[in-house]
Amino acid sequence: MNLKQILKKNIMSYALTLHDKLSVPGSSIEGYAQTVKTIPMLTAEEERTLAVHLREEDDLNAASTLVMSHLRFVMHIAQSYRGYGLSQSDLIQEGNVGLMKAVKRFDPTVGVRLVSFAVHWIRAEIHEYILRNWRIVKVATTKSQRKLFFNLRSAKKRLGWLNQAEVENVAEDLGVSTKDVREMETRLNTYDLAFDAPSDSNEETEILSPMGYLEDNRYNPFLVVERDEWTEYGHNKLQKALNKLDLRSQDILRQRWLSEKKVTLQQLAKCYNVSAERIRQIEGNAMKKLKKNITLLA
Repeated sequence: MNLKQILKKNIMSYALTLHDKLSVPGSSIEGYAQTVKTIPMLTAEEERTLAVHLREEDDLNAASTLVMSHLRFVMHIAQSYRGYGLSQSDLIQEGNVGLMKAVKRFDPTVGVRLVSFAVHWIRAEIHEYILRNWRIVKVATTKSQRKLFFNLRSAKKRLGWLNQAEVENVAEDLGVSTKDVREMETRLNTYDLAFDAPSDSNEETEILSPMGYLEDNRYNPFLVVERDEWTEYGHNKLQKALNKLDLRSQDILRQRWLSEKKVTLQQLAKCYNVSAERIRQIEGNAMKKLKKNITLLA
């Protein structure tokens, strides 16, 4: 069992001692909030002492105490992400994972409080969770896209689409390109659409769903015959245009483009006892003539 699993187990055990019924995210947010607020805060000296025990002695009880005393801080951060339509309990749980990672990496000799160090890890875990679950298709992958995802809506000073001046201001403030701003604005203003219409949908909804207008015609007999005939027509047309070329040009194009095992310019140069550059010139001229012949046959 790794440190994160042990800490999770200790958090739940500690909460049981505070309430007859466990109040953790997923059960009751209000009960959980009351639970974590009863956990005493640590002074700077207590925090440093516990961190030293954890760092030097791998004291899991010290780690548990450090995590417990900062659960209310995680809950406060998670509340600032309520606007993304995701479960508050899930956001708190992900923030708690970030807090555990911070506790594991905290260095008491640096001289900063754990809360200042942990905020990065807590927000990072919450950000990752939101990006994974906000949409079916991941909405942000690059660094600039992530920055825009979490800042663009707060940067907008009015409803509606951004004008060019506002796009340029946002791009300058966040250090991204105007193209990235426009693309992220479009992504944020679209929504996921299920391929199948809901089971209780009406006829109009079924037509508007992708399944209603994206037909699979790959095996339609009429289209299969049409496709085969068009392919045969194209092959015949190509063959007629190719036959109008001289034999050397035909052979070069066939070996370079139409055979399964394509040959190199050097191999053809050796075969015709000329330079590879000369073969390239013949090939280029033959291509031009071939395109012209195909056009004339249309």
